[in-house]
Amino acid sequence: MASSCGNSIFLLLFMLPLLFINSFSSVEGKSFSLSFPLTSAVLSEASRANILSSLAVSPPSNQTAAPPFGYNYRSPFRYSMALIVSLPIGTPPQSQQMVLDTGSQLSWIQCHRKSPRPPPPPPASSFDPSLSSSFSTLPCSHPICKPRIPDFTLPTTCDQNRLCHYSYFYADGTLAEGNLVREKITFPNSRTTPPLILGCAAEPGEAEGILGMNLGRLSFISQAKVPRFSYCVPIRQRRGNKVINPTGTFYLGQNPHSRTFRYINLLTFPKSQRSPNFDPLAYTVGLTGIKIGGAKLNISQAVFRPDAGGSGQTMIDSGTQYTFLVDAAYAKVREEVVRRVGRRMKKGYAYGGALDMCFDGGAAAIEIGRSIGDMVFEFEKRVEILINKDRILDHVGGGIHCVAIGRSEALGVASNIIGNFHQKNHWVEFDLTNRRVGFGVADCSRSM
Repeated sequence: MASSCGNSIFLLLFMLPLLFINSFSSVEGKSFSLSFPLTSAVLSEASRANILSSLAVSPPSNQTAAPPFGYNYRSPFRYSMALIVSLPIGTPPQSQQMVLDTGSQLSWIQCHRKSPRPPPPPPASSFDPSLSSSFSTLPCSHPICKPRIPDFTLPTTCDQNRLCHYSYFYADGTLAEGNLVREKITFPNSRTTPPLILGCAAEPGEAEGILGMNLGRLSFISQAKVPRFSYCVPIRQRRGNKVINPTGTFYLGQNPHSRTFRYINLLTFPKSQRSPNFDPLAYTVGLTGIKIGGAKLNISQAVFRPDAGGSGQTMIDSGTQYTFLVDAAYAKVREEVVRRVGRRMKKGYAYGGALDMCFDGGAAAIEIGRSIGDMVFEFEKRVEILINKDRILDHVGGGIHCVAIGRSEALGVASNIIGNFHQKNHWVEFDLTNRRVGFGVADCSRSM
């Protein structure tokens, strides 16, 4: 979902689950390490409107599987609003840009058959299936296309060519559709993944693809048997009116810095917990409190846990830019900000319809941030994410700066989402083998 305010847009790769999926496999493995290039792009309005997460609900199974191959490879990425990875897809590989999204399951790319047949396309081009010897389509007879129990998070039909066709209607009414296909990801030294099921969007569009990284059975990490992955999002710098996007690092597999990480367990819930507001395929963690300027806010821990209807789930999401809180938590945060700097707050303004703690002025933003103070997200096991007072606010355009926290209900969701803005200058590792998330303070703009 993308929301606009004037010409400014914030990125939200998140969507309420429409219905339910029934099963998926967890992934476990042994020695496996891989990283590859991530680039950042300033997304167009059409791109942002189309790039959304598809969520499913199902508990993990206890299946284990060894990874199909081993690598020790890493590369830098640049960050603007979204983490965009360039993946070498097909045989020979064609570089495709995909948004790294821990809140999404199905990975998909833009596919266009070009005529006359061109040389291998540049990195930003769409994928040409006719140039790949490893490309294949899924027929209507495939079990995913005709499951015993319908998977309503991945609606499929049989098209006129007897191929498996998928379609998503997103929260903003946008339709994303195409055929389900199988394709390999070919890495250096001719090492490849097994054929993975991907979406192949055939309609022209500006949107980058999606690299689905949640716990669903069709996500990239599940199909490729990835035991862990991690990323380090750098802080964007401003020089006058120009935004400088430094580089960070992304790993698939073992991170050499993991000995410094502090871990919290992923929360698990009974299979009986089913509701439209609950997504057990997300990386759900135990948030316990929030501090501002050294003062712990009076927020019940129950606000950060899913209730009987699923509301209150707290998740770590690389695909959402800002952090969003349910009303009970957001009200306390806003109350404290108003107490500290309320007289300077922009009245009657809400960026994207969700962020309403905003201020006018460029240089004054530094002073305002310092008046608010440091912010701390507290998790179980006394693990913390500290947001320094100098980066409490984000410039959203037109000289306006906002506290980078919004009201989730204003977006039609009922979850607490820790977005990538508040993950900056931290390693964030998703350890699927041990079902935990690790955090490590770092200067993510440095080569690591």
